[in-house]
Amino acid sequence: MELQAGEGRVIAAAALGRVLVATAVPVERDAVAKAFGGFSPGSDDESLGATAHGWTDVIAVGVGPALAAASTASALTAAALRGTPYDLVVSAGIGGGFQPEAPVGALVVADEIVAADLGAETPDGFVSVTELGFGTVRHQPPEDLLRRVADAAGARTGAVLTVSTVTGTAARATALRERHPTALAEAMEGFGVAEAAGAHGVPVLEIRAVSNPVGPRDRAAWRIGDALAALTEGFGKLVPVLESWNRHDQ
Repeated sequence: MELQAGEGRVIAAAALGRVLVATAVPVERDAVAKAFGGFSPGSDDESLGATAHGWTDVIAVGVGPALAAASTASALTAAALRGTPYDLVVSAGIGGGFQPEAPVGALVVADEIVAADLGAETPDGFVSVTELGFGTVRHQPPEDLLRRVADAAGARTGAVLTVSTVTGTAARATALRERHPTALAEAMEGFGVAEAAGAHGVPVLEIRAVSNPVGPRDRAAWRIGDALAALTEGFGKLVPVLESWNRHDQ
């Protein structure tokens, strides 16, 4: 059996999986959708999401891990009830990059999605929820897919930290890197999206385009437009990878 994809491409149904891309805000959603040809005619409410190809939905799930988790879980549940479940969830958007490894404009793919501030402060330092015995603070994407995505997009790989408060000082940036030495970027939604995907048994990725350095807040140094362009360009290179990846072969 064969299915038609965008621009006349034909993909074997056995290799085709449905992909949900979750961004925080509409401007990120639009940047990703642009890589797939933009909104499809007749999409559902475009303030919420879009079908970029027949097999990829791009939605804005809101800012912060809690709202991102709730919105992603709702989308996954609705798809499952329709009989069209997703095979992969991708948390995507712009974020801060740890310097000098992840400069502004770079694309980062998470090899770990980490809740960096979920835990407790103690006299001996920060203790994560996992160390406290109450759950997990990290999700790991499928290794083969991670490698293929990074190679196709020319992206750096490392931990992407999810925080509820964006870093605004050099001291906190240093503390985060000391706790997470492989961290390349921070954002606010990845772990929430990953928790929802994990609850549904669906693999997850996180992809971030760096818009600003992690550390002291200097809005003059932010390059949001450049980061959004990098996000579009990166996803444009990922279309063949996402089309051909089959979670059931892992």
